[in-house]
Amino acid sequence: QVQLVESGGGLVQAGGSLRLSCTESRRTLTLYTMGWFRQAPGKGREFVAAISWSGRNTNYADSIKGRFTISRDTTKNTVNLEMNSLKPEDTAVYYCAAGGPSWPRSMRSEYDYWGQGTQVTVSS
Repeated sequence: QVQLVESGGGLVQAGGSLRLSCTESRRTLTLYTMGWFRQAPGKGREFVAAISWSGRNTNYADSIKGRFTISRDTTKNTVNLEMNSLKPEDTAVYYCAAGGPSWPRSMRSEYDYWGQGTQVTVSS
């Protein structure tokens, strides 16, 4: 079983930055395509970004393209989401997810394991 743990959420003003991290203590995350999703109050869970098992491929939702960057740190077995120029509409619970090695994966149903989520709140 893959147990993902997110960290790095918090409260930030519009225009600010946050860095989310996702880690797993027992299995290497390089076995998986890794994704970030988010869910705002009253809305469905939506795709944000994904990175292939090798780290050579990335994919982003149009709403965050150019502002967010997904990356792997294999030395720490983490997947990070660097979020810049944050907007109030980025407010949501952010979830880390792991899926099989095939690429691309941007659908919620394509991911098998999920973290508990971390809250990101952007004030105007």
